Amino acid sequence: MFERTDAGKPSPRRGTSGRPPSARPIKAGDLLRLDRAASVQFCRPITVRVIREITERHPYDDWAWIEAYELNGKGVAVAKRELFVRLAGLHWLNAGAGEGTGVRHRIRADVPLRVPA
Repeated sequence: MFERTDAGKPSPRRGTSGRPPSARPIKAGDLLRLDRAASVQFCRPITVRVIREITERHPYDDWAWIEAYELNGKGVAVAKRELFVRLAGLHWLNAGAGEGTGVRHRIRADVPLRVPA
């Protein structure tokens, strides 16, 4: 179903970026848990630390492109990835960041990221 807008104005349900008004912005440094709710590509859940949201690409409404480091269980970066994710399926792991999500496991934010050469 398509939403109809008048003269290029955004619909009242969406912001100008195509993001629902209640969606939280993705910022550098956010810790996210990505599972099937974020995309079908995550049949095995992963944890990532966001580098940036890729705003040059124009995804469908309620989706976003992010550049992030995939973290292992110790919070060390093991891969740099560009991911296409559904905003409603993101789980924030930062303390107090998500609404009612809570921290599922500890990731030390004071440990610097190391990417294998």
